[in-house]
Amino acid sequence: MTEHVVISKADGVLEIRFNRPDKKNALSAEMYESVAAALDGANDDRAIRAVLLTGTGDTFTSGNDVRNFQARSVSNAPSASGRFLPALTTFRKPLIGAVNGAAIGIGTTMLLHCDLIVAATNARFHMPFTPLGLVPEAGSSLLVPQAIGHRRASALLLLGDAIDAATALDWGLINQVVAPDALMPTARALAARLAALPSESVRQTKALMRGDNPGMQARIAEELLLLRERVRSPEAKEAFAAFVEKRKPDFSGFH
Repeated sequence: MTEHVVISKADGVLEIRFNRPDKKNALSAEMYESVAAALDGANDDRAIRAVLLTGTGDTFTSGNDVRNFQARSVSNAPSASGRFLPALTTFRKPLIGAVNGAAIGIGTTMLLHCDLIVAATNARFHMPFTPLGLVPEAGSSLLVPQAIGHRRASALLLLGDAIDAATALDWGLINQVVAPDALMPTARALAARLAALPSESVRQTKALMRGDNPGMQARIAEELLLLRERVRSPEAKEAFAAFVEKRKPDFSGFH
């Protein structure tokens, strides 16, 4: 476990909070491992009937630290997310996202696996994979076009555009937008409603709506394979260096 993930339990709801506000809740390998362990434990804990994900401060999570990607670009280190994606994408119980600010990279793609999402008015959703010389992950190349259509998905995944909470609501990516001070009461009320329902009916209904999970796992594996290649690509190295050096990247020499 790590102090950068706060886990609490009350009335059948497990709450997982990213707690690294000084780094905009950027996710470390230890944080991924802690969240994965919490999700795996909740699957097997009969007392847990719903899980709520949120962040501390003004950011849900800024995703992976670019310096982490930069380090991986010169090594063969495995993805820091490790067992997190399998734990998230095969989670059997209701999962609620409470988005308290910017959700960047995997901060947005993990939300695609939530069953209900409430966002504060200051929330922002951004998947800047191509600007970093990368490709989408967590099944987002499949789920985003399914959710909002190919044209809108192209703006988010090809161009790397960001959208605000109102747009995400209009496009059907989230369920509700509330004032920041109403976020946690609203999300906790939803979690409590789910926890009060017949648990097996809820789990089976979620499984039916999820559909072809093997197909999802195959897409995630394909994305990860390409992502490992892209992390070590010249384009990604230029993007990471430019980010750290606070300059505009130059991709004109790459084909």
